[in-house]
Amino acid sequence: MPKHHAPLDLLLLPTWLVPVEPAGVVLKEHALGVRDGRIVFIGPREQALRLEAGETRELPGMLLAPGLVNSHGHAAMTLFRGLADDLPLMTWLEQHIWPAEARWVSEDFVRDGTDLAIAEQLLGGITCFSDMYFYPRTASERVHESGMRAQLTIPVLDFAIPGARDADEALHQGVELYSDLKHHPRISIAFGPHAPYTVSDENLEKIRVLVDELDAAVHMHVHETAYEVQQSLEQLGERPLARLYRLGLLGPRFQAVHMTQINDADLAMLVETNTSVLHCPESNLKLASGFCPVERLWQAGVNVAIGTDGAASNNDLDLLGETRTAALLAKAVAGSASALDAHRALRMATLNGARALGLEDEIGSLELGKAADLTAFDLSGLAQQPVYEPVSQLIYASNRDCVRHVWVAGKQLLDDRRLTRMDAAQLHATACEWGAKIAAAAHKAT
Repeated sequence: MPKHHAPLDLLLLPTWLVPVEPAGVVLKEHALGVRDGRIVFIGPREQALRLEAGETRELPGMLLAPGLVNSHGHAAMTLFRGLADDLPLMTWLEQHIWPAEARWVSEDFVRDGTDLAIAEQLLGGITCFSDMYFYPRTASERVHESGMRAQLTIPVLDFAIPGARDADEALHQGVELYSDLKHHPRISIAFGPHAPYTVSDENLEKIRVLVDELDAAVHMHVHETAYEVQQSLEQLGERPLARLYRLGLLGPRFQAVHMTQINDADLAMLVETNTSVLHCPESNLKLASGFCPVERLWQAGVNVAIGTDGAASNNDLDLLGETRTAALLAKAVAGSASALDAHRALRMATLNGARALGLEDEIGSLELGKAADLTAFDLSGLAQQPVYEPVSQLIYASNRDCVRHVWVAGKQLLDDRRLTRMDAAQLHATACEWGAKIAAAAHKAT
């Protein structure tokens, strides 16, 4: 039979379908069809029911949306969740997190922590995440096994890190991993210089040459705190973003994480270079790092995506909750109740994230030909009634427990809140083992 008459692999019949592109649209009584991992049909329910499908799923009371894209995090740090809370960023890093990493981070730690993060994210409706952590090859193996989609960024610092003696070794490993995975359907490799204060001009220049050659992305913490900007002005006579601009790093493949400090000159550079900003409101709030002016960026035409950051500074990988926080915070910071409305907040957590990671042709919206990365949110709970505007109910009245089903490239990874490829009991036991070990050592040290 001709290709276009071939049966669908999967037909989904939700109450509401939110494609994200075009913006602001909610389709009622519509269906979505999947074949070979891609979206091949979006149309009225009556028309859909005439199609042949290997599997048909009714999703009553559910909103079907693109899978959420978590644009920034440190997956394996789930094993440090709650380890050093209520401290300012530099104290938290220098006195607690970096010593803990020096003691504990290994390939086993990254394997188990990444598995835990993948499971938590799937349960929260996330289908794609960006990860910046040590032993990225180990993380890539876990992502491959899980069926999830990810951008893995190669951590680069001026000093030795777990898995690499220096920046040159880290970059060498990164190039190898990039070349090994460049045809992987669900994994992309980017380069992750940690922050302006931990990476020299010399190493940043090496990264620029590499990424230009490979056409790879750069993912970096930038302007996370006022102290970082102040320190750079005192020591180098320029703001960190201006330094990155001078070094030729900013551009459509540059992902600037945090950006809580933005003046007019910073904004002009972001607009001119088409650099994406990855906003992590809860981590910034918890560490009292400052507020990213999301509405101002959005109105200027900057692509703003959203990330959870790591579980050691958040303390969860809950992108739906993060998006609600972002929407509320954007209104307070802008002094406007109409700043970052619910539809734009959902776009920030889906298509804007895809764009920031260079994946907007593949994921981030429900459009014909795109990968079937899908999340079904159940809006039938009492706390969500009545439903006047389903996207508002999703952002302002729902939590991640309403995520019922998740598909990545048409494969179901969460079925009625059950992980289909991962053993939740085993994940729980492994996380508890790590927790007991780390806690016992911390107790002994005190």
